[in-house]
Amino acid sequence: MKADTVTSFEHIPVLYQATLDGLAVRAGGTYIDGTLGGGGHTAGMLERGAARVLGIDQDPAALQAVAERLAVYGDRLTLAHGNFRQIATIAREHGFAAVDGILLDIGVSSHQLDVGARGFSFAQDAPLDMRMNPTEGVTAADLVNTLPEEQLANIIFQYGEERASRRIARRIVERRKAAPITRTAELAELVVRALGGRKDERINPATRTFQALRIAVNDELGALEEALPAATECLAVEGRLAVITFHSLEDRIVKEFMRREAAICMLPPRLFAEQCPHLVDRGAGPRPCIYITSRDCDYAPRLTPVTHKPIVAGDPELKANPRSRSAKLRIAQRIAVEPR
Repeated sequence: MKADTVTSFEHIPVLYQATLDGLAVRAGGTYIDGTLGGGGHTAGMLERGAARVLGIDQDPAALQAVAERLAVYGDRLTLAHGNFRQIATIAREHGFAAVDGILLDIGVSSHQLDVGARGFSFAQDAPLDMRMNPTEGVTAADLVNTLPEEQLANIIFQYGEERASRRIARRIVERRKAAPITRTAELAELVVRALGGRKDERINPATRTFQALRIAVNDELGALEEALPAATECLAVEGRLAVITFHSLEDRIVKEFMRREAAICMLPPRLFAEQCPHLVDRGAGPRPCIYITSRDCDYAPRLTPVTHKPIVAGDPELKANPRSRSAKLRIAQRIAVEPR
């Protein structure tokens, strides 16, 4: 989610120090913040002497606010409107090639949560929107009022990990027959009633449903799966990729991507001994290979892990910024691909 010092920012960037340290931000380096948000991490990169930073965000309001807040950095900061799934294209268009570090801070920003009119939260009654880019795409209201019951239940279960997803979807479909569901408060009340009006001490019963709809509206997991390999291609050798996630599904995608890109062999372990033509010493483990015997190999690792376990917020940060409680930071470093 989008302080050292966090100079002129109302919000506190999550895992601020750990992220800047993990990226090894240095004077004269070039960096990309693929999910600009409130600009806190970008400000930290510039304060540490980054020569150039490219900040990307799909929310025009975020870009305008950061442009005003960080105007003092002049042409050291380049801002671009777009989705981070397009990071390679955007970087190329703005002259950012072989950069020293890239940050992807996944999920909704603090500003988007706090502005009730955006419809991300039920804390304030607002239109049921949830689009991170309010200029295009379907809204949460579109989904709850048009999707078949089974598809709606699957979204709530898969993205929200809500066990009562079928019950909630059934109530939504019943309610929308009378009139469209268009307000956040209306949907939140419906979910609570579908769950028997239960109250949870830690989390509002509607939280998981709202999270699921937000992920679906913005295709957040699909964007992440596209952005990771594209970001890796933008890194210079020894450049670092730092990814902050707030959901187990996001973290799993990042974990598996970094594991796969660092793997010494893409074959399942039980097959490599029989099928890997590059396996010289069977006692030493497999050599890089993804093909069956008699075919040469064009696979080579591109990343090496910097963090073997995710970095999470410590007690001081949790007290100062409760929104950091689910944040996980993973970092990997680009390595040279040896010619074959």
